Amino acid sequence: MKEKLRFLGLDVHAETIAVTVAEPDGEVRSLGTIPNRSESVRKLIKKLGPSDKLRACYEAGPTGYVVYWQLTELGVECEVVAPTLVPVKAGDRVKTDRRDAEKLARCYRSGDLTAVWVPDEGSEALRDLVRAREAAKQDQMRARHRLSKFLLRSGQRPPTGVRPWTRPYLIWVAQLRFTQIAQESTRQDYLHEVEHMRERVARLEQAITEAVKLAPPALQQVINDLQALRGIAGISAVTIASELGQVSRFESPRQLMGYCGVVPSEDSSGKRTRRGGITRAPATHRCRSRMELSSSTRYLVRIAQTAGEHLGRGERDCVEGATPAAQALYETGRSRQEPGDCHSSSPRATGLYRGYWSSKLQPDHNKSNDKNFPRRKKLRTLNR
Repeated sequence: MKEKLRFLGLDVHAETIAVTVAEPDGEVRSLGTIPNRSESVRKLIKKLGPSDKLRACYEAGPTGYVVYWQLTELGVECEVVAPTLVPVKAGDRVKTDRRDAEKLARCYRSGDLTAVWVPDEGSEALRDLVRAREAAKQDQMRARHRLSKFLLRSGQRPPTGVRPWTRPYLIWVAQLRFTQIAQESTRQDYLHEVEHMRERVARLEQAITEAVKLAPPALQQVINDLQALRGIAGISAVTIASELGQVSRFESPRQLMGYCGVVPSEDSSGKRTRRGGITRAPATHRCRSRMELSSSTRYLVRIAQTAGEHLGRGERDCVEGATPAAQALYETGRSRQEPGDCHSSSPRATGLYRGYWSSKLQPDHNKSNDKNFPRRKKLRTLNR
């Protein structure tokens, strides 16, 4: 006999949750709106009956995964679904919280929704810290732009040979003086903001380093393995690990590349074939880090003949386990590494993810007798 389950559709907002239940006999009815508080959610689950007979879902959004964690603690199987993949009728022009909850419950019962991967609280906390550091870097860039454009408008040019934002450059800016009091106050404020942003970024990077030390051993191993790839250092490895989550959940490199947005877009119909750039489907953080990290692979792979040849990164400069991933990177982007070529980072980003997936999930690539990936030499990684 088929198990009778009740499916809950939750339209979650900051202050309220619209609830709809889809009964096993086909009836879909609204249960009204409850406050978005843990006590209200607990009373709702207690009122609906045994928690093992309930299945709940709601759309991913700015409210995060708090409701998911609450329902999981109460014994309810819950899924967070992708909003962009929820079926929508072309002629439906009425949108309310009640209708959205009813649509979620009905589609969830019929199996038409696509669930997203939900991290645990520790992984989510690390991702918040990484994104806070990225926001600080963006604020630092804006502060630097304000100061540099102010100096440009004022006709101030740094001495010959002084590169922007180096220590000599900041000393030169600190020694500048303007005759107008308003301009002098502007210079001091812009310079103070640049220094403040530098200290903020350094503080967040130190916090990320301390958080990684307290992370689970499995996550620490992923972060260490990622640094075996070219162009990836500590902060970049933590960014990739926190954004990708559990890499083993991808069944193939194609799924991993699709999740990271390194698949081409296409708009073909009939005899017409039209292919465009990459989809850029993932979050901005993954897309930006992918492009920055893959840009370092435009240089040819450099091999260290001895273990004593280092680039200043200590013992991780020569990582023998990086050979399969580096080979995949080199083979993918080799055609775009010719002198004068206008290189693109998308093929190299594809090789980066493909190489890491192969090195982690395909143990046969690491065998010592594999002719495609020789293990006699050790690869030097670049700290970028």
